[in-house]
Amino acid sequence: MAATSAWLSPPSRTELIENLVSGVDRYNPSNVGILEDYLYHQIRSEEYDCLANLAILKLYQFNPDLFNPDVVINILLKALTAEPFPDFNLCISLLDDRPVNATLDEPDPLPTLLPLLTNLYNLLHQCRFSAFWTLYRSDELEVVRENYTVECAGFEDAIREVAARSVKATFTRIGSERLGSYVDLSGPKLEAWVAKQRWTLDPSTGVVSIPLNPDNQVESVVIQEHIKLPQLGKVISHSVQTK
Repeated sequence: MAATSAWLSPPSRTELIENLVSGVDRYNPSNVGILEDYLYHQIRSEEYDCLANLAILKLYQFNPDLFNPDVVINILLKALTAEPFPDFNLCISLLDDRPVNATLDEPDPLPTLLPLLTNLYNLLHQCRFSAFWTLYRSDELEVVRENYTVECAGFEDAIREVAARSVKATFTRIGSERLGSYVDLSGPKLEAWVAKQRWTLDPSTGVVSIPLNPDNQVESVVIQEHIKLPQLGKVISHSVQTK
């Protein structure tokens, strides 16, 4: 419930943005600049406001001349960090098929990068974290790293938190090498990250212990049903009558 409330109305959202997102002004194209500035504030400050970013994409739908591919890529990158929430798919649903814009000063990067970003999302959604980092570090996504995520404060750490949520919901013990492949860390950096998660690393075995929580512990459930004799008689009588 708390996560849903924060998703609907992040504490960092200002009154001005709240009015734009919640009222009819979200359809006013003259406000797109304010929302784009707010997106770049999110990028610099590690904050996130999905509904405000969706409002930008909706304005782009209604006003194709306002379309900015760099803004869209940044919105999709922020949405990746929200997994397992469906933010990425919500953003994709607002991207209409459109011809490549030849009037831009530089080539439109979105047609090339959109399939790659979608692949990144699918790998995260499938909890294939090692494969995610392999693709993210590949030459294909060099332009994303050098032009976008380098300016997105805390992007890689946010992805590691996505992995951490899955790990602590699944494991009570996990090898440090395997965990390191999930979060793209090793050595002292991995040890510091594990300590930050308040997990325990045994240096002699290389095993990371994760505290028990409602998701990672298996509990047997005993279901008892109390059936009184008159009720049983009715069941037997009914079965006899149906024969």
